[in-house]
Amino acid sequence: MTNPSFSDANAGAPFPDEKKWGIGKVIAASSVGTLIEWYDFYIFGSLAVIISSQFFPSDNPTAAILSTLATFAAGFIVRPFGALVFGRLGDLIGRKYTFLLTLLIMGLSTFGIGLVPNYASIGAAAPIIILILRLLQGLALGGEYGGAATYVAEHSPIGKRGFYTSFIQTTATLGLFLSLIVIVATRQSVGVDAFNEWGWRLPFLGSVVLIGISVYIRMKMSESPMFAKIKEEGTVSKNPLKESFAHRGNLKMVLLALFGATAGQGVVWYTGQFYALSFIQRTCNVEFVQSNWIIAVAVLLATPFFIVFAAWSDRVGRKWIMLAGMALAVLCYRPIYKGMYGIADLETKTEISAEKKEDRSVVFDATNGDSILVAVKTSKFTDGAVFVETTKASFSFLSQQQLGNSKAQKPEVKKSLTLPPGGFWKMVLLVFLQVIFVTMVYGPIAAFLVELFPTRIRYTSMSLPYHIGNGVFGGLTPFIATRLYEASKTEVNPIGDPYAGLMYPTVIAAVCFVIGALYMSNKRDENVMD
Repeated sequence: MTNPSFSDANAGAPFPDEKKWGIGKVIAASSVGTLIEWYDFYIFGSLAVIISSQFFPSDNPTAAILSTLATFAAGFIVRPFGALVFGRLGDLIGRKYTFLLTLLIMGLSTFGIGLVPNYASIGAAAPIIILILRLLQGLALGGEYGGAATYVAEHSPIGKRGFYTSFIQTTATLGLFLSLIVIVATRQSVGVDAFNEWGWRLPFLGSVVLIGISVYIRMKMSESPMFAKIKEEGTVSKNPLKESFAHRGNLKMVLLALFGATAGQGVVWYTGQFYALSFIQRTCNVEFVQSNWIIAVAVLLATPFFIVFAAWSDRVGRKWIMLAGMALAVLCYRPIYKGMYGIADLETKTEISAEKKEDRSVVFDATNGDSILVAVKTSKFTDGAVFVETTKASFSFLSQQQLGNSKAQKPEVKKSLTLPPGGFWKMVLLVFLQVIFVTMVYGPIAAFLVELFPTRIRYTSMSLPYHIGNGVFGGLTPFIATRLYEASKTEVNPIGDPYAGLMYPTVIAAVCFVIGALYMSNKRDENVMD
């Protein structure tokens, strides 16, 4: 079979795989593996609280959750290294076999996490093994996205590159949605206690079936026609790393892609979904299953907008759509998170001021002048208590004996507020707005990166800025934001500043917006065949 001509006269003509499969099947074959890899990656983050109790010492829960988030972040930090390793392979041997390898590594690592004995069984070896498996996951994901996005883009006709690559963009969010559905369904099936003890392993172990299906599909894929062409012509790069980063012009484009686009895109992405979930669970005290449903519903409703904004970028350019998403995030994060916190706070105060005083008992109080901090058990808090700052006068119904516990040690309590339907849907709306910002910055990004670099070094060149932006700047968002929140707590204010964590993504997105606005071009490269 002869290679197609990529002259301007034939621009937009069908490629061989389009005739054999149709572009829809090319996209599906690329997307299914990427979706499953994101699913594998996200179940770890979604189960961070349970994993912290399983694989880290239980005597300091705050240190355990921070250690788990750090382990989660480690998988993101190594993604740029995976981009270098597998990007180089992709530019040397081809797109198909490289992201087939990344799929296998990701799948086996995820399956392995489900088999690791807990800290009580093997001690310090448990978190070490988990860390190693997370690093392997990160390396694999570092090579996956660039391969899938490049593969689809190199099949896409001119004028529809943003639209077709946007389906790859939806896989990350759909992977998160799938992980939440599986986790919630498993928890509901086996029960809360069984899930916390052993049922959490099932989402990890079950992924091996999905991986097997994806491997089968990818084995049937053909090589990218553009890569096949340059391979037949003998113009494949002999040293993709050197060409990508030693050549001044190309290095400039790599740095611009990172600091003008992907770093801001990364923090917006992980704030709008992962940090939002952590904030709802840990700061707003919303019950586990309901908090996951809030994220899942918001993500599902917003997912079509990945395609909407990417297709729009085919007509008006990628730059200003992505930068608008960053600007909206910078301007709106604080009022959005104030709204989220206010919803939970209102429900808390409503419950505490209810008439049934017999349902309440003070677990802890710390008196400071007329102000008092109490952990109050109520009927709405199904598995624990919530800390509330109020005045002594508001608690005049409590006996002096109940208030005389100011020197007691603060107990470790589970916070579990169940929102009524009105509060639930308000919270969904506020998360939905954040995910809309995500779709604006993330929808066009694949086409934007593909159009920056030539075919012979595209896999390597686009993968590195993408995974530094998402893996380092974005992936560290939950850990840094949580750490900033914990650091805001003092003896005077043990509750802390609920919005302290927003400082990190806001600053990164703002800096990226300025650089992108000044130096990034809105011109689309209609011919990426070179």
